[in-house]
Amino acid sequence: MFALVFALCACGCAVPLAPGYRVLVEQSEVRFVPGQAPELRIHSQYKLENSGDADLPFIDVVLPDEKLFGRADLRAELDGHATPLAPLPDEYQQGLPPARRISFDSAWREKQSHELTIDYTFRAPQDSGHRITLGVESFHLGSRDWFPQLQPPKHVLAPNPERPDKMTYTVRVPAGFMVLARGTPAGQKNEAGETVFRFKLRAVDLAPFIVAGKYSNASGAGQKSSAAVFWTLEPLKEDQAAAAGRIAAVWSSLQTDFGPLDKNIRVPHIIESPQVRSHVGRAAGPAAAAFPGGLLVNPDALALGIGSDDFLEMAAHALAHNWFGDEIYTTADASIGMGEGLPEYAAIAIDAARQGGDARQQRILRYLTEYDAATRVASETPLSITTIDDPAPQRRIALAKAPLFMAALEDECGASAMHEGLKELVTLLRGQEAGYSDLRSALEHASGKNLADLFRTWLNEKGIPAEFRKRYQPSSRLDAVGFKTSHRK
Repeated sequence: MFALVFALCACGCAVPLAPGYRVLVEQSEVRFVPGQAPELRIHSQYKLENSGDADLPFIDVVLPDEKLFGRADLRAELDGHATPLAPLPDEYQQGLPPARRISFDSAWREKQSHELTIDYTFRAPQDSGHRITLGVESFHLGSRDWFPQLQPPKHVLAPNPERPDKMTYTVRVPAGFMVLARGTPAGQKNEAGETVFRFKLRAVDLAPFIVAGKYSNASGAGQKSSAAVFWTLEPLKEDQAAAAGRIAAVWSSLQTDFGPLDKNIRVPHIIESPQVRSHVGRAAGPAAAAFPGGLLVNPDALALGIGSDDFLEMAAHALAHNWFGDEIYTTADASIGMGEGLPEYAAIAIDAARQGGDARQQRILRYLTEYDAATRVASETPLSITTIDDPAPQRRIALAKAPLFMAALEDECGASAMHEGLKELVTLLRGQEAGYSDLRSALEHASGKNLADLFRTWLNEKGIPAEFRKRYQPSSRLDAVGFKTSHRK
């Protein structure tokens, strides 16, 4: 039997080995409908072929969450006729994303094709932030969870129904809107007061993102082509040239350290979005959210002054989420340790590159101060089990400890190996989920060191290791900076 399987695979697996189907054609449209209660209407169209070794009675599809995206008006057609989207049986739905089942009137036979369309609307999303924002004059969709995700048959060898090598999607917005989206621009046209932007995606491209709004381009006429670009709902009153250059330098450092992003994304865009709020705790106030072309900022963030250090620091953290959030995304248990720790570590690396070791030292001391302050008012939970959804006191401790963990890893591996390992992680798991074991494997491969004890200590034990404190808080400086010699909870 093994010899047969090997022979079939050696021939390119022309003979299917399991149930499955493939996507021959895929097209999508996102339409913004303005008003006091604006809507996004999503239309997805597929031509599917049964490419497996068995007839199929149904297919399953994962859909955007109703509450997080404000999803409504769900409907589907199969070969031009309305078809039900039924909930999955309870035994299949547990622990899975929200999925629906499309059943066939008669079995879907091998080599047979079907045409499927799925439509729904987004209104007043609950989770306005890094996945979706929807306002009167602007909207954005991140690169995860807002589009239908066709599921393979439940068989261990069943292939995923991947996007075809070439697909197109359109973004339909009111005339005067500006649009930035994933893929290669393929033209635009005006239709009855709307502008339709068309984009092409290849199979190797990550999932699409879209940012659109009634923006003005604040970039100055003499601004360098490599500088960051500001899109705002009202013209900026301050000169953006210096800020654009500093943010572009951060973007360049991130690409040097962790690898380039999409070739179509040449410079970062800083785009105003009134609906953005902090994804950590959903607090009001200045906030930024990453999207693969740059970052979204709310008016409170712009009010800090685009040339201020506070704004630049917020921008650097958000930009780093494009590598550690879009290129790869973290498991739930690593949502703080890696999901926030890695972008904060990127800020440490940027400081070291721009200002040298003293700047790195000062930032680490700041995180230690934040950690000590947080543990004075709350009990610590291990970093390995603290998530973005935990209570604020425990989350605050973990948010300070996570970048210290990354700094400890860099101390052990060396900056060069640390950067190479993270670049390898982002490259190999591009578009996929990553956790602590993936991080450890990448760093051990790049450094040639066994990091088991370091991971175990930082992730599973409370407190900060004594040798780390000694390295960054030598006794001769403790009184001057106001730190205690030891502090554990």
